[in-house]
Amino acid sequence: MEALLYPDSPPDPSTSHGGPPAFWVGPRYLAGDDGRLYDVVADTLAGLGWTSLTIVRGRHEPDEAPENRQVLRSTVLHISPDALRWAQWTLADEPMLLGDLPVAWQISARAEASSPAQWSAYFTREVPGEALADFLVALDARDQPAVPLAGPELVLDAVAAHGWFRDSDQLQTAATDPTFTSRISLGEVPPLIQDADPRSFAAEADEVRPAGWQAGAEPVLGAPWLWAASFAASVPHDLVATFAASLSSTAPVLRKVLPEATQEYLLRTPAF
Repeated sequence: MEALLYPDSPPDPSTSHGGPPAFWVGPRYLAGDDGRLYDVVADTLAGLGWTSLTIVRGRHEPDEAPENRQVLRSTVLHISPDALRWAQWTLADEPMLLGDLPVAWQISARAEASSPAQWSAYFTREVPGEALADFLVALDARDQPAVPLAGPELVLDAVAAHGWFRDSDQLQTAATDPTFTSRISLGEVPPLIQDADPRSFAAEADEVRPAGWQAGAEPVLGAPWLWAASFAASVPHDLVATFAASLSSTAPVLRKVLPEATQEYLLRTPAF
């Protein structure tokens, strides 16, 4: 990590008035989400002018007190002003899983306001909020969020610029970080990933299915993953490259809560 572990920018003022100590931490892809993944993304979207709606589905018995109501699913939906892109935060009783982790954010986009989603991307908890926020800023800036502007090489170039290694067996489609705990690759898309490409619904085993980008961190081989992200095949490569560049950035991030599984890999310095 070519980290400036003592950045010029001041730390969060709250760190100097009690509460958990804060640290400047790296590498970013192992730093977790600080328990603030919803807040970081929601604040970013509010700054971009997206509208938020809260949808609650639950079970309510007759004469039951409001505080005893069983909430089975709570969804916060953020919609862009042109209605061409949206982000959904979901806490569900039957969550969609990536790497055995429940999906927290689902990001989608379409070509026209009257059409269904052209593509979706999925992110679990512990994805660094900075990377997801940068992905959404890039998505918001696009006039046509469903139209590809570059090829897949852009994604690997983004992480290679920050010291990641191309997989020797998959030079054109995969890369691994210097600690060999995190990986991004272009390949088979997991089940249930929404994509408008008709090839995504190919039923025959010998039919060619479009490949999408997948990323994740597995700090200990065979142990639970720290985080996972999945991009449908139609997600534009330049947007994935923005996520990848931010994820692999060597700039430290401010954290109060460090993932237990990655503490031995993290460089840190107190944020005074």
